Amino acid sequence: MLAQLGRFYGQEKLAHIGALAEAEKIPANYLVQILNELRNAGLIVSKRGKQGGYALSRPPKNIRLDEIVKAMDKEFLDGNFVEEGHSGAKVAKVWNEVGDAFEKKIRGYTLEALIVKGDGGEMYYI
Repeated sequence: MLAQLGRFYGQEKLAHIGALAEAEKIPANYLVQILNELRNAGLIVSKRGKQGGYALSRPPKNIRLDEIVKAMDKEFLDGNFVEEGHSGAKVAKVWNEVGDAFEKKIRGYTLEALIVKGDGGEMYYI
C-alpha cells in the first residue's frame, strides 16, 4: 500500500481508498484497517471529506522498511525466544542472529525501492 502511495508522493491530489484498493487488489474494508495502522505510526496522513484521501507523510526515500515492519507488526523483530530446555539456548541464539541480520538488511532499504514507476508494465523498445 505504501508503495502505491509512493508513486504519487508530492502531488497535491490525495489517493482515494477505492482506487488504492483496486490498484493493490485489497478489499477496501481490510485496507481501512491497514491505513489506520500506517497513520497511527506516522507513515501516512489522511484527510476526510470529498477532497480527502491518503498520502505519505514524508518522501519514500525517507521511509525505511524496518519502520514499516514495526508499524504493521511491532513484535515481528523482537526475537523473544525461550531459552529453556536442552536446546533452548542454542535455538534462541541462532534465531536472534537471524533476526538481527534481517533487521539490519531491511534497515538498509527504503520504500523507494518498492515503488513501481509508470503503469507497472515493462517497456520494450524496437
